[in-house]
Amino acid sequence: MEISVNANAATVQKRKIPVSRRERWAWYMYDFGNSAYAAVVLMTVYSAYFKNTVVGGSEGSRLWGLSISIAMLVVAISTPILGVVADYSRSKKRILNLYTGLVIAFTACLYFVQKGNIGIGMAFFILAEIGYRGAQVFYNALLPEIADKEEMGTISGNGWAIGSLGGIVALVLVLALISLVKIPGVISLSFILTALFFLLSSLPLFLWVRERTAARPLPDGHTYFTVPFRQIAHTFMEARKHKEFLKFLIAFTIYNVGIIVTFDFASIIGTVLFQLKQQELILLMMVVSVTSVAGAYVFGIFADRSGGKTALVVALVAMSIIASALVVVNTRLMFFVIAGFAGFMLTGVQSVSRMMVSMLAPHEQTAEFYGLFAVAASVSAFIGPAVYGTLAHWGSNMYLRRGLEAIPAEQAGMRLAIVSIVVFLLVGLALLMFVRNRVSRNA
Repeated sequence: MEISVNANAATVQKRKIPVSRRERWAWYMYDFGNSAYAAVVLMTVYSAYFKNTVVGGSEGSRLWGLSISIAMLVVAISTPILGVVADYSRSKKRILNLYTGLVIAFTACLYFVQKGNIGIGMAFFILAEIGYRGAQVFYNALLPEIADKEEMGTISGNGWAIGSLGGIVALVLVLALISLVKIPGVISLSFILTALFFLLSSLPLFLWVRERTAARPLPDGHTYFTVPFRQIAHTFMEARKHKEFLKFLIAFTIYNVGIIVTFDFASIIGTVLFQLKQQELILLMMVVSVTSVAGAYVFGIFADRSGGKTALVVALVAMSIIASALVVVNTRLMFFVIAGFAGFMLTGVQSVSRMMVSMLAPHEQTAEFYGLFAVAASVSAFIGPAVYGTLAHWGSNMYLRRGLEAIPAEQAGMRLAIVSIVVFLLVGLALLMFVRNRVSRNA
């Protein structure tokens, strides 16, 4: 694989180091591990535990959304700066290591969160979430190190598929733990298990994946402390030259709000609207994870053959229909069916979006442009959960004032909030239509 590195826009180096199958599998295995965090902490066990046990009521939904928004604000500020440092110092893996350590450590710390511990429950989760989201930036930035442009869709899709399998394995282990170990606090043990799962799965990447892009010399008079601010301004100026990338980034920021909220509130929607218990939530997410494997694989091939925009349009149209159905569905069976279709489409959207950034970014600035992508994702994740949680809480209180009982009021507020998912998806889809189709093959 040939990689061009531009130093001060004047000198171009080319390095060609073969990519081994072991490196690609090590990259896949990291996705296998971090999906355990997403499946157990973000999507099933901890989100429901925090909302129902640690806090309770619609206030739990509001504080859950607020916690995610705070974490995303920190990620939005920090990752562009660290992305520049990574490009200049050839340190993507080292920074990835730091973020990974953060998420693993504070995932384990969730073990200590008990009923009423709202402060530490939020703090530990926020720190774990910062680690998880920050690590994704530098994990994604390693994609061009192990894949040529023409195969990025397939490699990215494989990563999502194998990652989804990791979520399934983690959920099976947690379900077995909760079902077989009948001791107080067994749910909290699932967070220790998840941290260990993530740790073991991440080791191959740190041992075997190589950074092929050479370090870039610092500009005269600059240090690693000052150059990020200079380079961030330069990156935004560069992004303005890549108009199709910029249009895609704006569209992504909007439609990704709907994607993020669907993931972050999946188990809360299940508990509020259908009173799903912990084991049922885990089974639900296993269904979602299985369909996610298929979705990542299919959309990876689809994007390579037809182009990223076409694949994204199909996925976003389908997701808009799925989210609309959530407003009216009233049986558990239909909820499980809808969740299965959602898993297929959600990972398709995420996989193709990641692939498109790799194809659009100048190769010597991949970490920086992934930093911009991370800013967009963080803006989505900052806006979405806060809006959704606040809207669900406000709607619940509004229906209470109108005379509904507590549970029906909370359900009505949740359905009102779901409408916001549909709106963000449709607006983002409309903006995506202005991106020219050649964006998916742009060098």
